[in-house]
Amino acid sequence: MLSDFDQAGPVKFVDLFCGIGGFRFAVEKVAKARGITASCVFSSDIDGACQDAYEANFGERPSGDIKNVESHLVPDHDLLLAGFPCQPFSIIGQKRGFDDTRGTLFFDIARILEVKRPKAFVLENVKMLVGHDGGRTIRRIMETLRGLGYHAEFKVLNALDFGLPQKRERVWIVGSRTESSIQWPSGGISMKPLSEVLEKDVPQKYYASEHIREKRRNRLKSFTTPSIWHENKAGNISAYPYSCALRAGASYNYLLVDGKRRLTPREMLRLQGFPDTFKIVCSDSQTRKQAGNSLPVNVAEVVLESLFEQQEWGEEIHKGVFRGPVQLTVLEGKGNYHGKRAEAQNRREA
Repeated sequence: MLSDFDQAGPVKFVDLFCGIGGFRFAVEKVAKARGITASCVFSSDIDGACQDAYEANFGERPSGDIKNVESHLVPDHDLLLAGFPCQPFSIIGQKRGFDDTRGTLFFDIARILEVKRPKAFVLENVKMLVGHDGGRTIRRIMETLRGLGYHAEFKVLNALDFGLPQKRERVWIVGSRTESSIQWPSGGISMKPLSEVLEKDVPQKYYASEHIREKRRNRLKSFTTPSIWHENKAGNISAYPYSCALRAGASYNYLLVDGKRRLTPREMLRLQGFPDTFKIVCSDSQTRKQAGNSLPVNVAEVVLESLFEQQEWGEEIHKGVFRGPVQLTVLEGKGNYHGKRAEAQNRREA
């Protein structure tokens, strides 16, 4: 497969619904490993605290509400990245064409893809998107992407399979204007032990009250250490040598290390695969929210590695984590998204 990508130049990408930069950390690392650079030409997120964190770590402040950015004003790019919000797709499947996606923030991705025509894209969302509305939601999304002339496929991947001690299942949607296949990563990477994630000498403010700790101990008598205790909605307690999925809106005591204390912001970032070089500039509560809303960086890396290999961007690398190939479906058609406006609120919700 011959690519029209200039090997001497950077891969230009846009980072939509960028949060605190999980996709950016991943794509820059993958590009560097392949001997090229990745250049962010545009980023966007409506959350002011996320903008603060992104600016502190990348030196650039993201634009605000993507709904207020005309498609033609987005710079030309090779790759579109978007961890778009998992808003209810209530009208998906009821009508066809534009009316199926105009009420969601996926619409903004579609209108930019139609106008800017990047070579490829990677999207990320919660696992439940696949089963939403009996599968009609994901089917309409894929039809829309293919109708824009892209060969697209999706797969649910678990962060536990890619070295992170967090059970976090997410759907990844990959699309390309080429007719070649991608090799979806299969996992099999050894999980980093919690002992390498947890901090030492954690301040007292992170410890739960004695009442909560005793309540947890009474419900769970036997466990290994270190472990993270998880309380579900029914009040049942489970202990694992990894974390259940971080959640932005969960109770402060949703996850407790050894049933005693809450995770620190740094620990939550580590569980999502962020490097310790990540600068924490927001409050504990905002950082917890940001980590809970973010994507697992390690998984983004292996998905992007597969895409870069398919696109022949940079030097070929082998890490032994791929399995495939998966043939991307070719469907023709066009959408009509330019100049329209989405009605949804521009926020990530985990």
